[in-house]
Amino acid sequence: VQLQASGGGSVQTGVSLRLSCTFSGRTFNNHRTAWFRQAPGKEREFVAAISWLGQNTFYADSVKGRFTISRDAARSPVVLAMNNLKPEGTAVYYCASGRYVVTNAPAEYTWWGQGTLVTVSS
Repeated sequence: VQLQASGGGSVQTGVSLRLSCTFSGRTFNNHRTAWFRQAPGKEREFVAAISWLGQNTFYADSVKGRFTISRDAARSPVVLAMNNLKPEGTAVYYCASGRYVVTNAPAEYTWWGQGTLVTVSS
């Protein structure tokens, strides 16, 4: 399984941005796909996740109501729509996928994309 994250950029506070995670190679049923982010000098943190058919979504408290994760089908790209971006959202955003995810901890995700940089200026 290969994941490719795209859509990052430099924006100002309050602006919206959409990230996309595309899949290639072999995929599995019953996987969950998530977005994580890592700011400079900080640990990687969970942002949002979606089940393999898109019926269940999960969000970190810090992004609830502003970010939306979605997908149309099992192999379709996973999109993270980020609204009202804040400077603390500056980070490298990674998409990841795993089959046996319970707590959304990074260690539970097996496959990772290369990351896309989001910079939010005030």
